Amino acid sequence: MSAGGGPRAIRVVLADDEALVRAGVRAILDSDPEIEVVGEAGDGREAVDVVLEHRPDVVLMDVRMPVLDGIAATGEIVEVAPGTGVLMLTTFSDDHYVAQALELGADGFLLKTGDPRELAVGIRAVKAGGAYLSPQVAKRVIRAYGGTRPGSRAVRAREARNRVEGLSGREVEVLRLIGAGLSNAEIAARLHVVEGTVKAYAGALFKHLGVRNRVQVAIIAHHANLVDDSP
Repeated sequence: MSAGGGPRAIRVVLADDEALVRAGVRAILDSDPEIEVVGEAGDGREAVDVVLEHRPDVVLMDVRMPVLDGIAATGEIVEVAPGTGVLMLTTFSDDHYVAQALELGADGFLLKTGDPRELAVGIRAVKAGGAYLSPQVAKRVIRAYGGTRPGSRAVRAREARNRVEGLSGREVEVLRLIGAGLSNAEIAARLHVVEGTVKAYAGALFKHLGVRNRVQVAIIAHHANLVDDSP
């Protein structure tokens, strides 16, 4: 892409201990001219090494892998390669890992058995600085994250509303749009402001809410009932 003067392809690393899964994901991504798979890894330790070698935009990270699992690998990548977004590949049995991944800085979640077209959508969202929650996994992610805190859904909603108190009207609107899964560029277009302004609002939200990434911001928006959760 860049050789012809166009935008640089989104650089991706695949991390999964099943070679057949990696081959399938690579085949899907290779069909997209805007995405380039620059490396693969069969375990979490190798994933960290490959990310350090290639410095990709996004790593697709399986949760369950040998040597170092995807959760621990995510924590290391967030620390040593903060410019790389981490998109977790989960299964229906991985819910108890979700909260850990969120706390460590994962940027999104895809269901391994979901729509293959979501791979490119999620990768683009994370590359653009957004958080991506697959529609099939979003409510499970929100529920799993909330499950790490004591109290009922009503209690969590009250806690979230308390955390949102003190935000300006525009900050609440940015919070709502992050919760809806929009990237900075999409929010800027929606609010008719420049992208740098949205980044400033997002940074202020991170500080005010005491969170590390956009997925956590999105979850607070959902718990505070700022986002329509209806299917």
